[in-house]
Amino acid sequence: MTVETTPAIDAALARRLVDTQFPRWAGLPLRPFAPAGSDHVIYRLGEELSVRLPRHSGAIDQASKEAEWLPRLAPHLPLAIPVPVEVGEPDFGYPWRWSVSRWLDGEVATTDTDSHETATELAGFLTALHRFDAEATEDLAGRPLEARDTATRSAITEVGDSFDTVAMIELWDAALAVPHGGPPVLFHGDFHTGNLLTTEGRLSAVIDFGELGTGDPALDLIIAFTLMSAGTRATFRAALEVDDATWTRGRGWALATGLNAYVHYAAVSPRVAAQTTRQITQALVG
Repeated sequence: MTVETTPAIDAALARRLVDTQFPRWAGLPLRPFAPAGSDHVIYRLGEELSVRLPRHSGAIDQASKEAEWLPRLAPHLPLAIPVPVEVGEPDFGYPWRWSVSRWLDGEVATTDTDSHETATELAGFLTALHRFDAEATEDLAGRPLEARDTATRSAITEVGDSFDTVAMIELWDAALAVPHGGPPVLFHGDFHTGNLLTTEGRLSAVIDFGELGTGDPALDLIIAFTLMSAGTRATFRAALEVDDATWTRGRGWALATGLNAYVHYAAVSPRVAAQTTRQITQALVG
């Protein structure tokens, strides 16, 4: 078995990469940003830019994908997105492409942001994204829900009595029974509270399009179970005009992704434990 070696990433490396490849920014201060996600190490570059360096091989295509797609999407979406400015090349022992993007100010969304207005705004964002005319190319093709069957059933067994096992199996079976039969649409792919920004309590931006792809629009319904309560979920669903089959698949996606994160990270991160517990519980509520 091949064990992946994670490259050492620090501010000195980021500074050398920026100064060598983009010397016009050599005079800008560079400082680490926390908390970063699991896919990238992030640095603020001056006041208007960010540097994102992939941590592992699973994230190495994101810089090129976002550079291609986000400038095309930005004019058509009702919330700001982080448009890349440059894509850097491997150097100084760092093996992958990396990116410099426009910095977006804001606070990460929390359940305190939950409101009927927020639900309507999120439905409007997804409507615009899902209707964007994007050819379903092989490099954007997403995995169907049924591809997660083995892993999800294993996770249901692994979490034991932490959640209602019977209810999880019933929901998972129901979601698999209504596969997406329509044309593939463009989806965000990782649409949860951690990838939404707010300014003065209002939604202002959507970030991290590394999972951008084409396929089942129900994948983006995860936000209904990470952010919203039952009442605002109803507003969101009505504004997005989601039918019963798609909603059931959305609950299935929320269950599968929530269980995956819970199994891998809940024991070492109280924050992830709380977030995924809410996600799984709300998915079971519906």
